[in-house]
Amino acid sequence: MKAKRIISTTVYHIFILGLGLLMIYPVLWMISGSLKNNPEILSGSLNLIPPAWRWDNFSRGWAGFGHVTFTTYFKNSIIVTVIATLGTVLSSSCIAYALARIKFRGSKIIFTIMIATMLLPGQVVMIPQYLIYNRIGWVGTVLPLIVPHFFGAAFFIYMMMQFMAGIPKELDEAAIIDGCSKYTVFTRVVFPLLKPALISTIIIQFYWKWDDYMGPMLYLGKPESYTVSIAVKLFADATSTTDYGAMFAMSTLSMIPVFLIFLFFNRYLVDGISTSGLKG
Repeated sequence: MKAKRIISTTVYHIFILGLGLLMIYPVLWMISGSLKNNPEILSGSLNLIPPAWRWDNFSRGWAGFGHVTFTTYFKNSIIVTVIATLGTVLSSSCIAYALARIKFRGSKIIFTIMIATMLLPGQVVMIPQYLIYNRIGWVGTVLPLIVPHFFGAAFFIYMMMQFMAGIPKELDEAAIIDGCSKYTVFTRVVFPLLKPALISTIIIQFYWKWDDYMGPMLYLGKPESYTVSIAVKLFADATSTTDYGAMFAMSTLSMIPVFLIFLFFNRYLVDGISTSGLKG
C-alpha cells in the first residue's frame, strides 16, 4: 500500500508539472524570443535557449518611436491603471455596501439593472460611449479610460456584495448602538473586513486595465499619450519588416508590473480567504 501510494503521488506530481510547463511554455517562448533576432524567431524552433543572447533588442525596443520612448508609454499605463483601479475599488465597495446593507426604495430595481449590464457585450456599448465622450470633448484624452471607473463596476460590486453577506449584520448594529453613523460603520467596520474582496479587485482590475488595448486605441490620438499595449502593437508594421525581437522584449517588460502586483498581494489574498474575512 505504501509503494502504491508513492507511485500514485509521483505520477500525480509529474502530471501537474507537465501541465504547468505546457501552460507556461508560450510565456517562456516569448521571453526567449526577446533575446533572438527575426530569423531565429521565425524559424519555428521550439528551443528556448537562444543561439546568441541579443540584449540589444531591449535597448532598441525601449527607444520607442518618433522620439517617444517606452518610458513615456510605461508612465502613461501606470497612471491610467493605478487611478482606474483605485476608482474601481473605492466606488464599487461604496455601492456594494449601499445595496447590501442599506434598505431604500428602488434598491432591488437598481440591483437588477446593474446585473443586466453584466450581460451586455462590450461591443454593444462601444459606439454609444464613443459618441457621448466625443460630444463632451473627452476623445483624445485619458478621461474616458479613468473617470467611468469612479462610478463602480457591476462585476466587482456583485463580488463585494456576496462577500458582505458573510459579514454578520450584528457588527453593524453594535456599531450603530455605539453611536456610529452608516458612513462610520462602512469605514470602520465593513471596509476593513472587505480586505480579501478588495485585494481580488485590485489584482483583477489592474490586470484588465494594464492589458486593455481597445480603450486606448479608441480614445488616445497622440503617440505621447499611448499606453504600453498600443506601443507594443506599433512594432508590427505591415508595410515593412516587423522587429519581433524588440516587440518580444517590450512585451516581456510589460509583464513585470502585473507579475509584481500579483506577487505582492497574493499573500494577503490567501490569508484573507483562509480567515473568511473574520477572526474569532
